[in-house]
Amino acid sequence: MYWDVVEVRPEPDYCLFVRFKDGMTGHVRLRQEELTGTLAPLRDVQFFEQVFVDYGAVAWPGEIDLAPDAMYAQIASQRLGEQPAGRVRSHR
Repeated sequence: MYWDVVEVRPEPDYCLFVRFKDGMTGHVRLRQEELTGTLAPLRDVQFFEQVFVDYGAVAWPGEIDLAPDAMYAQIASQRLGEQPAGRVRSHR
């Protein structure tokens, strides 16, 4: 899909630089208070920095991943000067 992630880099303050298959790029900030349940391990900065791309999704060890379509929508809305399109959700 066009929203498949092809590159991801961790940045300070729980932020990710993301590049999608169609060339769209942007930043996604994860709010620490939303890092609960299966996403709780991401609160550890060293673990957060282990981010990688897994079959088009942003992922971390232990089968933690984020839905690429939600990130794409958030970045697209930021480019249009709108408010973020909602919270980024787990892919699984």
